[in-house]
Amino acid sequence: MPSITIAAVPIQGHVTPLLAAARHFAGRGDRVRFITGSRFADAVGSTGAEHLPLPAEADFDDRQDWNKTFPERAALKGTKAIAHDIVHVFVRPGEAQHDAVMATLAAEPADVLLTDPALTGSAFLLGHPLGVRPPIVMCGICPLMIPSRDTAPFGMGLTPMRGPLGRLRNTALALLTDKVVFPPVEQIADQIFHRIHARPIPFAVLDWPRQADAIAQFTVPEFEYPRSDAPASLHFTGPISASGSRAPLPPWWQELDGSRPVVHVTQGTIANRDFGQLVKPTLEALADEDVLVAVATGGRPVASLPPLPANARAAEFLPYDDLLPKTDVYVTNGGYGGVQYALRYGVPIVAAGSHEDKPEVVARVAWTGVGRRIRTNPPTPNAVRRAVRAVLGDPRYRHAAHRMAERMTTTRGVHRLAEIVDTLVADYRRTGLARQ
Repeated sequence: MPSITIAAVPIQGHVTPLLAAARHFAGRGDRVRFITGSRFADAVGSTGAEHLPLPAEADFDDRQDWNKTFPERAALKGTKAIAHDIVHVFVRPGEAQHDAVMATLAAEPADVLLTDPALTGSAFLLGHPLGVRPPIVMCGICPLMIPSRDTAPFGMGLTPMRGPLGRLRNTALALLTDKVVFPPVEQIADQIFHRIHARPIPFAVLDWPRQADAIAQFTVPEFEYPRSDAPASLHFTGPISASGSRAPLPPWWQELDGSRPVVHVTQGTIANRDFGQLVKPTLEALADEDVLVAVATGGRPVASLPPLPANARAAEFLPYDDLLPKTDVYVTNGGYGGVQYALRYGVPIVAAGSHEDKPEVVARVAWTGVGRRIRTNPPTPNAVRRAVRAVLGDPRYRHAAHRMAERMTTTRGVHRLAEIVDTLVADYRRTGLARQ
């Protein structure tokens, strides 16, 4: 059986789908080691994998207030804020990530390395030839980041524009971001790469997934923008996520009896320090509507919520495999995993998100027709009300979500990921490079 190493930045939404992968590989008897933050040690151990901690300089807590960790960040806006976060949260920790992976491989070689796209240490690992490092599979736990002539730069939340005009727009925006946002990012990445390999980095650091031996994107092609210049290494596995059915049924569960539409709203497990971002506007928007609003706090105490109107119920966590079949609209701040989960059940979406990768997620919700996008942040109650009414009142959204669900049922998830891994491992071993 293969020896598999997994490495992920210590962010909940990045680790969770890779825990499902670790559980699958360990369950079939593979040797699995998982390098990530110390707070995920128990979660990793529960999959049957061995947890290996990231070094302290790369082991941050994604629940923290970044402005307290980086006081200078609070004064930054726009492209300067974006560049700051890329440098300090992703690129600088990449050197320690690289060193941790290489030390793990020196102690015990692996046949393949699975990483998430934010583990920038992968860019530095790619400087080693096969044999020194194993094949690398980039696991797409967020929208596909690789630049393309057919898409606007990642993070802008712009949907594709067809034809020569669209490519002109994309080229102009790419040149602008390369000039304004990325110079400090590339400078730091080049310095790190040069320290490790004594030569300049041969590709843009954020485009490292294109250089990986395989890209396993955790969705279906229909939820991703077409790219005529996509690499042959790109594969779509379908959604991969941990089960959401471990939460107990809340005492008000019997009220989900189909007598009125159910609207589920959540800000996930990380971006839930301020319920004013989405939950509060949604509660206010729907207080007088003939719906039942089901709120999940993502682990925070229910008492931390704003006052609940008469038609709202709440719990810290809800069993998604039971809840989503009863849900008519899913209101979200754009977490990639949550959106994929809702679409697996054909639930149409109202999405509002403006941070991290969320603009790209909510843009895809609108582009695919599976829901409505709210551009204001935070959204006003009026904007939420209009969007929810539109999704409930127009069957096209549910039909589009159902078509996406039908497409997702044809995918094989972790089994497809395993096929990708096994093929790489077989090729790797055939060349005589493995475990040298």
